[in-house]
Amino acid sequence: MTQQIEAYGNLIIEYAKNNYRKCFREPEGYLKHRFIVPGSCYDNSLWDWDSWLTNLALRKITGDEDISSYEKGCILNFLDHVDEVGRTPIYITPEFRALKSRRSTTEQNIHKPCLAQHALFISEQNHDAEWLRNRFELVKRYLLWYDTYAYHGESGLYFWINDSAIGVDNDPCTFYRPANSSASIYLNCLMYQELLATAKLAGLFGLSTEKSFYEDKASLLKAAIQEHCWDERDGFFYSVDINLLPVDPTQKLHSGCPRHWSTLIQRIGVWSGFLAMWAEIATPQQAERMVKEHYRNEKTFHAPYGVRTLSKMEKMYAIVKSGNPSCWLGPIWGISNYMVYEGLRKYGYTDDAKRLAEKTITLFGSDLEECGELHEYYDPESGAPINNPGFQNWNLLSLNMLEWLKAL
Repeated sequence: MTQQIEAYGNLIIEYAKNNYRKCFREPEGYLKHRFIVPGSCYDNSLWDWDSWLTNLALRKITGDEDISSYEKGCILNFLDHVDEVGRTPIYITPEFRALKSRRSTTEQNIHKPCLAQHALFISEQNHDAEWLRNRFELVKRYLLWYDTYAYHGESGLYFWINDSAIGVDNDPCTFYRPANSSASIYLNCLMYQELLATAKLAGLFGLSTEKSFYEDKASLLKAAIQEHCWDERDGFFYSVDINLLPVDPTQKLHSGCPRHWSTLIQRIGVWSGFLAMWAEIATPQQAERMVKEHYRNEKTFHAPYGVRTLSKMEKMYAIVKSGNPSCWLGPIWGISNYMVYEGLRKYGYTDDAKRLAEKTITLFGSDLEECGELHEYYDPESGAPINNPGFQNWNLLSLNMLEWLKAL
């Protein structure tokens, strides 16, 4: 580790220790339990994947007794609002739940597939899952919603209901596209790991039948992702379009050669294709192509400060300041850097992971040095902050990167 990386790392550690409690909130309104917030303009909101990933980082700087009630409260608050069909809010504030009962069951997205992953992480960190045992049925109900309302049986993939609050806000594979049309690689990679996490929770509770059930579902989903989302031509994982007309055997026009495909691949270079490595879906041969042909390619994803969230070669590429949606059309985000780094590390690309970790620590350390705060996203070329000062959230995962670098 260079002296500069060490200095920037110390800045991040100091900042995190002085500011991490800004992420903690006490019960209020719809939120009956303590919880974790991202910071900045999301100051009083409990968000789904944000609270999970922030929790992963906060564990590096807090004691068990300091964070346990806040991390468990994130899960308990969401489970308090699971309805009879499994709809679970994406975010909650003291005044508002991001699901309205007057809306139909299939009109909007629900909590992203990370609830079980978050609950499992908490249980493993605390060496105890009993806090969740009597609410495990609610976890199963939320997953059943996906199977009932957001599952494409023809392909075996899951899809977004619409482009609202999908996490990677303006991913062109989903943004401004028809409802129920996007079988997102991001969504399906998250779901694969979510099913495995649910299986592990079931095992902790001694529920062997449920454990096997979710393991089998995960295996089927992995096979579907391999079949439909891997593109041998480009050597990358893509989202796919499921907005196809049904095959009608009574229609003479198409009867001579009806379609035999259930999806159309969307060859749009989005960073989330690398999640197939984070989720450990990619084969070693596929990972090698992804790294050599895409990750290391400066014309597409590889940038001085990390991984562009959209390939620079895409016509939609834009580095702009925006909110609702936040911009994922190329800027560097702490979470995309971290999840790609995790994928590189898992597949043995240690040098690439090391350089990406160093880029990320440099990005955040220089921001703290100049601005005294972290931001939501950054310019890929200059590292200049673009939006939302005071945003902590998953940026604190740079602490996990730093710990790994020190251990090399």
